[in-house]
This record gives sequence, structure tokens and C-alpha cells, in this order.
Amino acid sequence: MPEPPAAGSTRVRGPRIVVRYAKVRVEVVGGPDAGVRADVAGQTLKIGTAEDNGLVLTDDSVSRAHCEVEPVAGGMRVRDVGSTNGVFAGGVRVYDAVLPFDSRLRLGDTELALTALAETVEREQTTRDRFGDLLGASPRMRELFADLERIAAADVTLLIEGETGTGKDIAAESVHRASARGAGPFVAFDCGAVSPTLIESELFGHERGAFTGATQAHAGVFEQADGGTLFLDEIGELPKELQPKLLRALDKRHIKRVGGTSVVAFDVRVVAATNRQLRAEIARGQFREDLYFRLAAAHVTVPALRERMEDLPLLVEHFLSLERPPRSARDLPSEVWALFRAHRWPGNVRELRNAVQRFLVTPDRALRDLAGEGQSSTAVTGSHPTELLPLRIARREANDAFEREYLAQALKVAGGNVTRAATIAEVSRQNMQKLLKKHGRE
Repeated sequence: MPEPPAAGSTRVRGPRIVVRYAKVRVEVVGGPDAGVRADVAGQTLKIGTAEDNGLVLTDDSVSRAHCEVEPVAGGMRVRDVGSTNGVFAGGVRVYDAVLPFDSRLRLGDTELALTALAETVEREQTTRDRFGDLLGASPRMRELFADLERIAAADVTLLIEGETGTGKDIAAESVHRASARGAGPFVAFDCGAVSPTLIESELFGHERGAFTGATQAHAGVFEQADGGTLFLDEIGELPKELQPKLLRALDKRHIKRVGGTSVVAFDVRVVAATNRQLRAEIARGQFREDLYFRLAAAHVTVPALRERMEDLPLLVEHFLSLERPPRSARDLPSEVWALFRAHRWPGNVRELRNAVQRFLVTPDRALRDLAGEGQSSTAVTGSHPTELLPLRIARREANDAFEREYLAQALKVAGGNVTRAATIAEVSRQNMQKLLKKHGRE
């Protein structure tokens, strides 16, 4: 992990290279959305009917999250991300393949054309395979590392987007440690883990007697992080009525405690993270656009593990090295590697680490889980029985594991019908779809 630069010193950046990507156009040439198109270069384009896709379709035979396409050497990589009606090229169903740029894809009643354009896009990559505690040698991660190196030095507000388990919290802390604030406090606050009635008090603090149970004054996370970095995790879960207060605090650089009258100034860098697409939340009226732009002075997306599978051996080797005693990739039989490479990893790097630990403790069960024969609950402990995960991580992972198992059973009983599964679970269909999307089961 890099040491923060000393006062008055010049921070050294890692060596870099510039990579050129061909721009590719994905255009709807048949179906209800004919004429809709999106251009992509060096990144993944998500396609489906949900508003957080890069190419949003209205075809009701297309899943909310249907597929992903990404320009790679020699063509376009196409991945079905668990659609109902599949992805077809030339009459052949495609799950994960590289196709020529002049290919046509069929998604339900929609036909897409892939066309390489003459334009190119330049992106900078670092030659290093880590930034702080983030690991990766893939082009996507080297680009991310180059961005984070620049951002760490700039002391601007940062928004980190990415799916659950991709390492957004690790990215935030790595930016803090690489910045001039690295010697200061790093305070993490999960906006989705606190009761809505207590969030304002946790953010801004409260004075004694401010409400029932406030027996003494309490400093909020802005005061706790003074001189350092405040990490607002799951910012998309922040109640709408509190969003103007957060925006005002960021603009004014001071707060008032709940029940207080005095202004408390703070010197804090804010890094926010979310597994939601905030632009889609803005379109739905669930997130303030002015707050989004205030948070996203700098903006990065941590790629999903399925988008950088070439990093899998590096990550597995790293997780094995953390075991007591340390283990090696040679300890994993070939059938485990085959399952690792075939798995979609909806839980991303966090799920991979748990899978490695489960295999070392209960190999037969771990193999069944990866093969889809069952879901094991996430361990509260680490790889050694005397180690405990941090409470917020253990609680989240245990809850995610329970939700995955419950969804699998509800869909099985309902015969795959989402509306019927929602009725069984006694939740709304919208809530059921949100859970299915969260766990990659659309």
C-alpha cells in the first residue's frame, strides 16, 4: 500500500502507456426500437430494458439486464447476463463469445447491428498491477488505476460506481491513503445500514436532548473525518429528504448538529460509492441531479469481475496467500479452476474470495455451490476460526447469501414466474425485480 506523500514532497506517479480503442456502433435495425443506437470504445455496453443500461430497449421480449457487449481485439465480445430469451447470432445462441464487428444479434424481437467506426478513443493505463489494495493486470483495471492516481492527488469529491462486491470500499480507502490526507482519519458511513430516523444524527451529529434518547452530545461523521476522508457508501440509499442537507453541507463546508444552533466547520474530502446507476435514479426522480454533479466532480466505475476474468488467477493467488498458513494456486485442482472460469460471479470479487475460503474448508460443498447445486451461507468468520469479518461486511454478506437462497427457492416454487414469486414472498413485483437484479438472476 503506498505511503502518503510527505509535506512539501512531489508524489511519484507510476509509469503509463496510452492505448487506442476502436469505436463501435451498436444500432437497433429491427424491432420496436429501430434507430436507437449507442457507441462504445474500450468499455462494456450493457443492453436491456432497465433504465440503467447503456442501450435501453422497450421490447418486452428483452430482459431488464439482457446482455453486455465490449470491443476487444479481433471483434466484439458478447455476453448473455442471464436473459430469459437469449442472445442469438446467425441462429446460434451465444452465451460468451467474440464475434466479428459486422455481426447481427437477435434479442427477443430486437435485431442489433455491430459496426466498427473509423474513430478511435485514447485511454491512459498504468503499467502497475495494483493501486493500494486493489489488484488487477487487465486493461480495465490498469485504466482505473491511472484514473485513481490522478484523482488521489486532486483532492476533489469522488463518486465510485460499480456492482456489489467489486471493491468500491477498497478503492475509496486506497485513494485516501495515496492522497495528501493519508495521515488523517478515514471514516466510512453506510447510508443503507442506518435507520432513516437516525441518518441525519449520524451524518451531522446531535446535541444533548435533541431527541428522546440523546443523553449526550454526539459528533457526526463529518466532524469525525475532519482533516481526512469521509466515505459515504451506498449513497443511492440516502433518503431524498436528506439529500438537500447533504448538498448544503458539501457546498458550505459546515454543518449544524441536530438540535444545535452553532455552525461547525469541517475540512473533509468526500468519496461516495453506489451500486446503483445514479443517472437512472435521477430520471426516476429518486436522486437529486445537483447532488449528483456535486459528488461526481471525479467519477470512476469499478468493473465487474466478469468483465476482467483475466485477473482471476491473480486474485485467487492473492487470496490464497492470505491464508494461515499461506496456500498456493497449485493447491486448487483443475476442476475448481474450470468452475471458477465458467461462473458468472454475480457477487464479484467478494464472492470469489468467499468461494476460495469455502473450498479450503469444505471443498465438496464449495464445488456443489459453484456447480449450481445449492447456495451456502456466507461465513461470518474469515478463513481462520479466530478471525472475524468487520460487522458491517459480515452482516451484508450474510444477508446477500440469505436473499440469494430465498430467491432461488421462491422462483422454483413459482415455476420461474416473477409475479407469483413476489406474491409468495409478500413483496411487490418491483421489489422482487430489484432483488433479482441485485443478485444477477434476471
